[in-house]
Amino acid sequence: MKTYSFDKVELTGGFLKSKERLNRKETVAAVYDRFAETGRIGAFNFDYHEGDELKPHIFWDSDVAKWIESVAYVLKKEPDADLEQKADAIIENVRKHQCPDGYFNIYYTVVAPAERWSNRDKHELYCAGHMMEAAVAYADATGKTTLLECMERYADYIYRIFVEEDSAAFRTPGHEEIEIALIKMYRYTGKRKYLELSAHFLNARGAVEEPLREEYYQSHRPVREQNTAVGHAVRAMYLYTGMALLAKETGDETLLPALNSLWEDVTLRKMYVTGGIGSTFVGEAFTKAYDLPNDGAYTETCASIGLMLFADAMLNLDTNAKYADVIERALYNGMLSGLSLDGTSFFYENPLEINLLEHIPDSRFGKRKFPITQRVRCFRCSCCPPNITRILSTLGNYVYGRENDTLYINQFVSSTLSDGVVSANMVTDYPRSGTVRLMARGMAEIAIRIPAWCDSFTLNRPYRMENGYAIVENDGGELCICFDMTPHAVFADSRVLRDAHQLAILRGPIVYCAESVDNGADLHSVSVSPDFTYTEEMDESIGLYALTVPCKRRIPDPDETALYSRRRPRVENGSLRLIPYHAFANRGESDMRVWLFAD
Repeated sequence: MKTYSFDKVELTGGFLKSKERLNRKETVAAVYDRFAETGRIGAFNFDYHEGDELKPHIFWDSDVAKWIESVAYVLKKEPDADLEQKADAIIENVRKHQCPDGYFNIYYTVVAPAERWSNRDKHELYCAGHMMEAAVAYADATGKTTLLECMERYADYIYRIFVEEDSAAFRTPGHEEIEIALIKMYRYTGKRKYLELSAHFLNARGAVEEPLREEYYQSHRPVREQNTAVGHAVRAMYLYTGMALLAKETGDETLLPALNSLWEDVTLRKMYVTGGIGSTFVGEAFTKAYDLPNDGAYTETCASIGLMLFADAMLNLDTNAKYADVIERALYNGMLSGLSLDGTSFFYENPLEINLLEHIPDSRFGKRKFPITQRVRCFRCSCCPPNITRILSTLGNYVYGRENDTLYINQFVSSTLSDGVVSANMVTDYPRSGTVRLMARGMAEIAIRIPAWCDSFTLNRPYRMENGYAIVENDGGELCICFDMTPHAVFADSRVLRDAHQLAILRGPIVYCAESVDNGADLHSVSVSPDFTYTEEMDESIGLYALTVPCKRRIPDPDETALYSRRRPRVENGSLRLIPYHAFANRGESDMRVWLFAD
């Protein structure tokens, strides 16, 4: 399948359109303001002197580059003179301060110029990659090529250092990303050198001597021999995405067995029900299969975004609805939870459980390590906010695809598609409603993804099922499909010990959670029947339905005086209010649970 780019797709209404609009009106500006306050924007003036208060950091280039890339995607859709002027000013500083040999990195120019290419873990190639992605996006959106020309010089220089001279202290990136960027540079410029450099970095990984912590960097084996997701979760997703893009671009089928094994390991053994990945703060990493703690879940926002990119690259390699299913799960839950409802604050980590009692100080070591309980406006390592703005500016990338004479519907959002030959119009209130209406021209067949969460649907045409899609002949008339959106319980694999005897509740693709702000303290004392009844009401602050379900709650015995007793616990009937998981922690500090004890 080849998925359609966002510039061919216009979101016209519904929940995702509201998030795209929020991003355009609030989030992009909020990220810029925080980056200006923290010195990231000013660092591009290259005027730092030792002792100054705001010392450039090794990843500031990448933070701002992702913001420029987001601006490019916004400008691709509609003009904005203020955003364009701000981006142009940064780009002019890149042009002015790029080294004569093509090198560009703020930290290694103004802070540590003698240490260029000396430390694999200092993000030089990672920053270069994000600058390259920004350059391609900005040239495509505005026709302005200054940044692209700068990054072509930089890529040519990197090619000389890593391929021709092999003169750096390391062979491959410590933080993968440039592999993706170089393929985008190749696609946009047609210069095969950039494809060759991407392939060089991928093929050298694990095949040459590397520093310690090989698994952390995914350098423990050559990429074609990797079959288990290990190490830093974001780095892994960018590596696997690069592998899939290279396989698509070159037809290299030797990468496919590893890609398929890695996909299965991530999604069948190491992914949370929210689409979050990377279960531990130690190395921001994967651990062992089925080790999915909830209150300590790291599940970095960037990792869910990386999973979406990996899934999209796999979908372009292998037409199977399972990849679009994971995009949907990560998008509506694991990624959106990284953004506050007002669009100005962010989570880096996204736990599935908050117990405020656990956040009390430890007398010897201070606080035990748990994710923060309230979103903040900026982080010291603020990679996630501009990654969110990139995704919300390009939601159209995930909606439609084509293969031969078949139009594929991968995500459900009111939208139009037009590429000059093929056109489509989709009308839906998904995921509030399960009804989707569609008309298309220019394709003989239409393939509609049947979500993995859906057990029942109706379609107004005869269809056949292939790889998770209902395929119908297209006669130009309206297709109407209705997915059963009845809330339902899901259960974890029995090997996930943290979820034993518990259930989670979903409505369509939306994962729900309970907060103590609605339900009182001691959420751990609540149990819900797998066959629960429910009522639902629209929560306008969220834009989706809240649910109320019956529950049983253990209550203290007024006669109980012992900490431990042989008395049977007292239980009373009650009700539990549930909200979409991505909206938790927007009303002050609160306990929160996704997994509830099954009654």
